[in-house]
Amino acid sequence: MSLLADALVATGPVAEHRDAMALYGWLVGGRWDLDITWFGDDGTRQVSGWMVADWVLDGRAVQDVWHAEGLFHGTTLRVYDAAIDAWHIQWTEPQLGLQLHQLGRTDAEGIVQDGTLPDGSAIRWSFRDIGPDSFRWRDERSDDGRTWVLKQEYLARRR
Repeated sequence: MSLLADALVATGPVAEHRDAMALYGWLVGGRWDLDITWFGDDGTRQVSGWMVADWVLDGRAVQDVWHAEGLFHGTTLRVYDAAIDAWHIQWTEPQLGLQLHQLGRTDAEGIVQDGTLPDGSAIRWSFRDIGPDSFRWRDERSDDGRTWVLKQEYLARRR
C-alpha cells in the first residue's frame, strides 16, 4: 500500500460507535458490480459500473469509490456524527465538477440521504432492498420537496 492508503484505511469501525457504524459498514468488503440506469429528458441510458468501499480515518468513516463506464468516477466520504445520530456525506466527482453534501439516516425502507444541488433544488439518494450481497440505489430530484423524479437507479451485486 502507499503511505496515503496506510494512513487512511482502517481495519474496522471504531469501537465507540460500532453499532451506528453498521449503517454503512455493510458496503465494506469486495467489489460491487453495478447495472446503472439513467433517466434523462432525452431518454433512458444503461451502463455498467463498479463500487468499492472501506473503513477510513481510524474507523470513524466509510469511504467509497463509484465508477460508471464513460460517465463518472467519484468518491463519497461518510462520517458518523453521534451528536445528531446521523451521517455527514460528501460526494466528489471531479470530471463533472460535482461537490454534494448530504445528511444520511435510516428510514422505513433502508437508508436515505437528503441534500441540495448547487442550484438549490432538493436531492435524495437512497439505498433500498439491502441484502448481504445486493442493494438498489436511487437518485431522486425535486424542485419543491413534494414531488420526486427518479433520475438514476443502480442495481448492485457484490462480487
